[in-house]
Order: sequence, then structure tokens, then C-alpha cells
Amino acid sequence: MLSQHDMLARLDARRPDYSLDRDLYCDEGVFALDLQNIFYREWLFALPACELPKAGAFVTLQVGAYPLVVTRGNDGMIRAFHNVCRHRGQRLCAKETGTTPRLVCPYHQWTYDLDGKLIYARDMQDSFDPAQHGLKKVHCVDLGGMVFLCLAEVPPPIADLAKNLMPYLAPSGLKDAKVAHSSTIVEKGNWKLVIENNRECYHCGGSHPSLCRTYSDNPRMTAMEGPDSASPDILAHWQRCEAAGLPSRFVNHPRMQWRLARIPLLDQAESYTMNGKAAVAKRMGAMPFNDAGSLLFFHYPNTWNHFLGDHAIVFRVLPISATETQVTTHWLVHKDAVEGVDYDLENLTHVWMNTNDEDRQVVEENQKGILSPAYEPGPYSTIQEEGVIQFVDWYCSTMQERLAPQRAMAAE
Repeated sequence: MLSQHDMLARLDARRPDYSLDRDLYCDEGVFALDLQNIFYREWLFALPACELPKAGAFVTLQVGAYPLVVTRGNDGMIRAFHNVCRHRGQRLCAKETGTTPRLVCPYHQWTYDLDGKLIYARDMQDSFDPAQHGLKKVHCVDLGGMVFLCLAEVPPPIADLAKNLMPYLAPSGLKDAKVAHSSTIVEKGNWKLVIENNRECYHCGGSHPSLCRTYSDNPRMTAMEGPDSASPDILAHWQRCEAAGLPSRFVNHPRMQWRLARIPLLDQAESYTMNGKAAVAKRMGAMPFNDAGSLLFFHYPNTWNHFLGDHAIVFRVLPISATETQVTTHWLVHKDAVEGVDYDLENLTHVWMNTNDEDRQVVEENQKGILSPAYEPGPYSTIQEEGVIQFVDWYCSTMQERLAPQRAMAAE
């Protein structure tokens, strides 16, 4: 396994605009450092808020070594906790989703309110103080219907993302949405390969026949440098959408950790469907027209998303091991949309169910090739793979910044 010192040396020696060294995609030591320095320190997309439609609803997830549970309280607030009983460490909730009036440990029935307070612990001594044994909290914030968590003791600032993301999401009305379908797959590839694959459409024409019916693989469609710098068709789309009250222009984090922009679909298509027509008759939120294209939003290290006129698709990426990654997809529709009346589930999900499986195959073959001793880093296309370069640069600079002080301290 690579040590912290060895990994930093690999990063320092990295050739710009080239893929990463082999070990950075498959070494268990690197995976542990990725968890410690990124997934345990950054804000992570956890779930759409509408997945918790009422008090007592909960969702569980695993982030590295940490089992977590996210609940909606009786006050309507969404909170996150470590999914670990304060008695002897039993996992409280084993199911992925459910509804419960209280969180009850299945081992000895210690019982917690939905705000994490311990309210029942049978036959404990007089000196026992329940107030000192509530569930351990995890930082949690709902940004316009997208719930983010952070495991760090002191999380990084999120105000800049919040002030940009929430007005862009507002027209989609996620507070009035529901989950129409969810899918979770495991891709046998490193999490960075999953993100890299998403950040380019160089592969789309050869891999995604369903998606390419409506989504352009022209790199000019996503090559944007600012709110007034894009291809003419993008600029025209922004002007039309913003005249109708839809924030659309490119906005980004200074180091490209996140980005927002609304893009048109091919040939005035309305949705990601095989015929390009809307998949859901009842529009999302206050969307003024179906052919508003897709609001693209990504946030490193673990999410990319599409918000359309008729539905939304949100993605969550969580690493399992150095060569395994869980990808969860939710399709969101208006809460009053009725399956079989307002939408057909197969039609709604067909394109991205296909695309997810095609991406899984691409990532897994990519990982198999990288595992070969013959692999060596290759050059990215600065025309087609600009997004990959941005992600890899963000990853490397973030890891260098966090590993270098640790190396200096270890040398003292």
C-alpha cells in the first residue's frame, strides 16, 4: 500500500493533462487517504429531501467506515446522525429506507427521539445521565431540496454554494416533488474513474445510443468559461430561459468543485426519452415550458444531476473500496403526478437506466485495463476532456494541500 509520503510524491510528479498514476486508481492505501482527506472532510450529496416525505422517514447510507442515518423530525427538519447506538455500538437502522416514530436499537431497545435525544434506556444506574448519550450528530443541510452531509468536525464553508444553487433549483420545485424510482448499482471501478467518465462525452457517441438521441456529445455544449462566454446556441438558450424566470447562465466554484448551467437538448427535445417528448405530463415546479433543456449541476466529490422541465434525475456516488463504487440514481417527479396516468415508469427511466449500465461497463473495463502493469498515464484531449482535466486538477490539488502539512508534521 502506498504511504502518505509516496502518494504525495506521485502527485507532485504528475504530468499535467494526463491521467493519473496506476496506483492512484487501485491502491488500498490511496483509497484510505481519499476517504480521510476528501470523503470525511467535504460536503457530500446524500439524498433528495423529498425522499423523506414525512416525520419519521429515514434513509441510511455508508460513507467509508461510517454508517449514517438521515431522518425527518416531527418539526419537519432533516437531521443526520451516526447510525450507532450510544450503548454498545449496535447499528440502529439496518434497512436502507423506512419510517419509524422513534429510533430504537434492536439490541437492548435504547430509544432515541427523531432529534437524536435518548429518551429510554432500561435499568440503568442512578448515576446514568441520558442527556450525555444522545446520538452523535453529523452536519446536515438542505439546499433547495438537496440534502448534503459533512463528517468533518468543522465543515468547509457552504454558503457560496447555497446562494447559487438554491435560486437555480427553485423553479424545479423540489419541495413539491416525490421519488418516482430509485436504482443503486455497484461499479467495479475506482470512484475517480466513475467521476471522470461522467465529466466527458468523448465516449458518448460510441457508448450511449439512447442518451445521444437528446443529449449532444459536442464538447462546445459544455465548454463554458463564464456567464457570457459560451457557444451561440447556449447563449440563446440562456436568454430565452432567463426571460422566463429560469436562472441558467454558467456559474462555478473558483476551483471548479461545483458548476451550474442550463443547456438545451437536441432538436428542441423536451426530456431524456427515446422520442424526445416529455416523460411526465405534470411539469416540475414553476417550469414555464417543457423544452427548458437540462440544468446541469455537479459537485465534487460525489454528485452530478439533471433538472428538466418534466422531471429531475439526481445521482450519488459513494466509494466502497479501491475498485468498487456505489452509484445511486433517483428520478423525481411532481408529487401529484400519478404513475400510469401522468407518466409511464419505463419511459421515464429507460434512457438513464441504459446509460448507467453502459457507464458501468465502461468504468469496469477502464479499471481492468488500469490494473495491468502495462498501463501508463495517457494524455487527455483538451478539446473533449476539459471536464476530466478540471476534476483531476481539483482532486490532485486538494490532496496535495491536505497531505503536505501532514508530511511536514511527521518529519518534525
